[in-house]
Amino acid sequence: MTMAFPFHHPFALLSFMSLFSLLLITCSCSRQLRLHNVSHALVLDSGWSLAGATWYGPPEGFGSDGGACGYQGAVGQPPLSSMVAAGSEALFNGGKGCGGCYEVKCIGNKACSGSPVTVVITDQSPEYGNDAVHFDLSGSAFGAMAVSGKAHELRNAGVLKLHYRRVGCNYGGVNIHFHVDAGSNPYYFATVIQYENGDGDLSQVDLQEGPTKGTWLPMQHSWGATWKLNSGSPLRPPFSIRLKTLRTGKTLVAINVIPEGWQPGRTYQALVNFHASSVY
Repeated sequence: MTMAFPFHHPFALLSFMSLFSLLLITCSCSRQLRLHNVSHALVLDSGWSLAGATWYGPPEGFGSDGGACGYQGAVGQPPLSSMVAAGSEALFNGGKGCGGCYEVKCIGNKACSGSPVTVVITDQSPEYGNDAVHFDLSGSAFGAMAVSGKAHELRNAGVLKLHYRRVGCNYGGVNIHFHVDAGSNPYYFATVIQYENGDGDLSQVDLQEGPTKGTWLPMQHSWGATWKLNSGSPLRPPFSIRLKTLRTGKTLVAINVIPEGWQPGRTYQALVNFHASSVY
């Protein structure tokens, strides 16, 4: 059977075609509107990535005592104030990720506030399940992601998903610290470097002896936030230390930060720090 349309008059056919074209245009505009809304949502979420999260250590504590970055008891004291995390290798980066700052906000749990908190990488986390990126937060940092009064409830969840993004570190007027390794001696100098504003992590460290201005000796990354220099002859203080950041390549010199008569195990504070930048 052949189906025929009852268009007995040219005007009727023209009217039908006009109506059909209008329907097509309306349909097309509707699809474009939906795509525009999706694109707008992606723009709003720009900069945030997905990761897994757990917590370790005491519920109100700072994870472990310094962990794989070597910050020791400083993790529980200002300016870190227990807002720290162990990062999987994607964050820890063989220790060169120590000191990196991240905003995190948990999702998928009614106790999550949805407001970001800032944490600093101070330790290394084991790889966890299928997570490409994983934060093992201190108990304090994990609870800080909760709605007020719900920190205990959130910690009871144990495992969460979160959104994170890299941000610039801002230590609020605290300058860079150099904690001299206890094994340092006139031929071997090693130091933990901490509280770098901005990038927070380093790609290169050089040392200049006091009597030889202009000659910079490259230090080697040892482990965590520790950099070292082995010398075939006694090193002559005071020492200036030059730092280069990992992400943006900025350079800063702490002049004569390690004085004559320096002692292993002591911490020396520079008079300078990098500019405290905002979100990357």
